[in-house]
Amino acid sequence: MSDHIDLTEVALLEQAPEKGPAGAVPALTVLDRKINAQFPGAVVRKDLVKAVKGNAIVPSYVLEYLLGQFAASDDEATIQEGIEKVRRILAEHYVHRNESELVKSKIREKGRFRIIDRVSVTLNEKDDVYQATFANVGISGVLVDSSTVTANQKLLVGGVWCLCDIEYFHSDDARAVPWILGRLQPIQMSSFDYAGYLQARAEFTTDEWIDLLIQSIGFNPEMFGRRAKLLQLIRLIPFVERNYNLVELGPKGTGKSHIYSEFSPHGMLISGGEITVPKLFVNNANGKIGLVGYWDVVAFDEFAGKKKRTDKALVDIMKNYMANKSFSRGVETLGAEASMVFVGNTSHTVPYMLKHSDLFDELPESYHDSAYLDRLHFYIPGWEIDTIRGEMFSSGYGFVVDYIAEVLKSMRNLDYSDRYQQYYTLGSDISTRDRDGIHKTFSGLMKLLYPHEQATAQEIEEILRFAIEGRKRVKDQILRMDSTMATVKFGYQSLAGEWTAVTTLEEDEYPRHYYRDRPDAVEEIEDLAGSEKAVVSVPVKEELYQGHRDFVENQRGVSYETLLMPYLRGASEIELHDPYIRMNHQGRNLVELLALIASAKDPADEVTFKLFTLLETDPEYQKRQLQMIGQIIQGAAQQGIKLDVAKDPGGHDRWIRTDNGWRINLGRGLDIFQKQEGGWFDFGSTRQEFRQARAFGVTYIRE
Repeated sequence: MSDHIDLTEVALLEQAPEKGPAGAVPALTVLDRKINAQFPGAVVRKDLVKAVKGNAIVPSYVLEYLLGQFAASDDEATIQEGIEKVRRILAEHYVHRNESELVKSKIREKGRFRIIDRVSVTLNEKDDVYQATFANVGISGVLVDSSTVTANQKLLVGGVWCLCDIEYFHSDDARAVPWILGRLQPIQMSSFDYAGYLQARAEFTTDEWIDLLIQSIGFNPEMFGRRAKLLQLIRLIPFVERNYNLVELGPKGTGKSHIYSEFSPHGMLISGGEITVPKLFVNNANGKIGLVGYWDVVAFDEFAGKKKRTDKALVDIMKNYMANKSFSRGVETLGAEASMVFVGNTSHTVPYMLKHSDLFDELPESYHDSAYLDRLHFYIPGWEIDTIRGEMFSSGYGFVVDYIAEVLKSMRNLDYSDRYQQYYTLGSDISTRDRDGIHKTFSGLMKLLYPHEQATAQEIEEILRFAIEGRKRVKDQILRMDSTMATVKFGYQSLAGEWTAVTTLEEDEYPRHYYRDRPDAVEEIEDLAGSEKAVVSVPVKEELYQGHRDFVENQRGVSYETLLMPYLRGASEIELHDPYIRMNHQGRNLVELLALIASAKDPADEVTFKLFTLLETDPEYQKRQLQMIGQIIQGAAQQGIKLDVAKDPGGHDRWIRTDNGWRINLGRGLDIFQKQEGGWFDFGSTRQEFRQARAFGVTYIRE
């Protein structure tokens, strides 16, 4: 039995005084407390970076290194004291370029002064000495002893942020440099307890651990679905996996390059147009090794652009390196471990690219080559990733960046690529190169999510599917360029012999464009209308589908029009059980469904719509909920729909029943779409088909 909700009290609630903001410091979440308990001293509150950065143009890992020294605590007093200390250190020792002469004066007057600056070192062959250059303070030629260079070889390639003690001693020798390096300390950890890391990981559930990693890269996990979180974590694989080749193309502003410039002292972000063979691989004139010899990750920013000029020799050397992990220096062949990451912006939608070209359409001509692309292990669909907004950043606790960076670096020596084989085998026609890509992605995700190797068969299946999808996205686009290559059935088989095919999300969303040259494949996809992930618009006069369908996270093309209306047309009484019609977006979902029902019926007819839901327990939120429902009732009445609202009898089941004989079980109720942030200027605000869906299921039952 359910109780009718009396909405006559709404008028009284509207006259109640508003409550003011609480003003109290939010309490730590359960996860934050657990993080601090398991990783004391190795985690920091992620919003502190903005609090201390000011106008210091330094990477986040530099600031987090300092915060990790003084503010790695969950005690508010300790945090505030640490923030002030870090601010003082930055104010006194960080060198702003426009204050370089003032800093030089301090060094001269005090005789010795500590600075924070980016330091690079070169070998002066003429005098047979190493000399340092300090980027911001603007001094060069400072002598560096060989032992310092040997211990920190990245000083020779690209430079390193350091804490340095600089001394000043003037002499009459015009050739002598008056600046003396007293001490140099790179801003990164020297050691950590890996066994303790694994032991602490076992104390977290998989969901908790993923949220900890998401908070560690600076994002609020509540703003992301499961698939979106995994896409973010794919960006970390190059740090944990040797010689991993990754590409991400997508719209601007999705944070594609952030992780490679801010997250780790072991990564180097360079502009795709500025790289040369000597800088990247080797300078044959002097034998000096390039970036790939010293950095774990070399990322190319702004890599896309059809009209960009490229060095054909660089492309050829890069293809060889990406395939064989080696490059030549004269007659000598050298190996390296650096992972290669290519990120760039797209200027067209996914269906446009699929119809007119391929998903690598934006790459420079020299890189739009099947031999080069076949070296890529994973393609991150950047169009699935939200534009970065202020509310997406985390105020929770995450690993101090240099701590997790050292953890990931240490795991590059491990290989987890075969861990799925106790449960599954890959398809027999998957080539060696395809397998390599799948294996490296799977190994990387295992190291990130399950370093303690305690994963269930279902958890292993999840990341295996993800690894296969990313490689399939690469291979399917190559097939568009080279028709001589054989098609591949991407999927896996359980030990019981059950075959599971893996598809990409854009393949399911746009089959006609995805298989534009293969009509047989389009027909095959359309024949699977009732299978997993298919989005079907069923004409009214055709036999309506009965059974269950699943939809995946980030899928587009889903709407109430195709999902529900074929079953609701012609009904004069409709009953909806959804306990969560509380927030504004949930009320909007209800309005959109009612509007479709109103537009489908004859204007002279009336439809009774019975909503069974639950009220908020907090009086203030309940007031807003009742106001919202009252407005919806009034609007529905104007369109010939009588909306009756009653309390849900209990439980969390969500379903629809109609008087024309249908019951529709809704896994998530009406709340199947991801949060829209673009306001009325977002196309998704006008058409549901343009929104990204959450993962959900729906079952149609003929009663």
